[in-house]
Order: sequence, then structure tokens, then C-alpha cells
Amino acid sequence: MNDNIRAIWNQAASSHQQAETSRETQENFINRFAELIVRECIANYDDLNSMKYIADHFGIKIEGLE
Repeated sequence: MNDNIRAIWNQAASSHQQAETSRETQENFINRFAELIVRECIANYDDLNSMKYIADHFGIKIEGLE
């Protein structure tokens, strides 16, 4: 895992209780992790259509792109 993904993983993990292992908690963590990766990817685009396509493709709702 490269340093960028590790940093995003840590950011997602910091918003969840580590001791909880319920299915819902795991899904919430994975969803947050995916959202942060998509946000990182689209942050490098200037083209709104490309940003919207990427977010839509991965099912991530981002305010201002709807």
C-alpha cells in the first residue's frame, strides 16, 4: 500500500470506532474509505464533467457535483 492510500486509510479509520466489528461498522468504514479515494482522484481534475463522471461511476455523492 503506498503512502497516499495509507494516509486515506488512516483518515477513514479515525472516524470509526476500531473496537466495533459489526457488519454495518465495516461497511461504513469501507464506504468512507472509497469516498476519500474518489475525492482525492477528482481533486486533480478541472473539468466538472470528468469529476461528475468519476463520482457517479463509483456511486459517491459530492455536494456541488449533483
